[in-house]
Amino acid sequence: MPKSKKMSKGTALVTGGAVRLGKVFSNALAEAGYNIAIHYNTSSEAANETAELCRQTGVECDIFQFDFNQSNDVGKLIRSTHKRFPDLNVLINSASVYDQVTMMNTSEEVLEKQFKVNLMTPYFLTKAFAKQCKTGSVINIIDNKIAFNQYQYSAYLLSKKSLAEFTKLAALELAPAVRVNALAPGVVLPASERSQDYIDWRVSGIPVQKQGTTENITQALYYLLDNDFICGQILTVDGGESLTNTGQNAASYE
Repeated sequence: MPKSKKMSKGTALVTGGAVRLGKVFSNALAEAGYNIAIHYNTSSEAANETAELCRQTGVECDIFQFDFNQSNDVGKLIRSTHKRFPDLNVLINSASVYDQVTMMNTSEEVLEKQFKVNLMTPYFLTKAFAKQCKTGSVINIIDNKIAFNQYQYSAYLLSKKSLAEFTKLAALELAPAVRVNALAPGVVLPASERSQDYIDWRVSGIPVQKQGTTENITQALYYLLDNDFICGQILTVDGGESLTNTGQNAASYE
């Protein structure tokens, strides 16, 4: 049974907002009182299901299909969303692609895909958002892997490291009207093919010795949105995992 309609805080566009962390962000922002615009590419059924969950909190929600890998004008998504929701004031750049592959096994196609979706899309969506909406908040979803040099994820990691640097550049250019920050989750929602043994192995390298929860991530999301003195920051939510790289030959020389 849907709740009574809430007083809206504005509208949040969540790219990749139908599944996994994107779905978490969509639901959390709906619970916080934002109308929700869910972007999806191929997950139409999941987008409709997530939209219905959002509406049950008492906010408005619509879905918007767009293929970032094919289009050279992602600003269309901002314009169509703003037309439907004139109070659009939050952009969550959550959509991404992921390939675990070393440089030596990376094709030009894979490299282009990683940078197209993981860097160029947030770059031009942020530009279009600032131009169309004038004020608001942008949060880029990165990855705690940016703290490491894991060459096994060469193209993916380069695109996410670039997104981290873009966050700082955009924050300077767009402040004070638009605040740009980023969220870097750790082990929260591993891919479905990951075994429990894999998750246990990852957790053994996390200082707080546990897997993160979606609530840990949504608390960080609310913090970045609600604290208007936070600008150009990357909030890492990973139980300290990104602090564990001490470097080779650090202190063991005899």
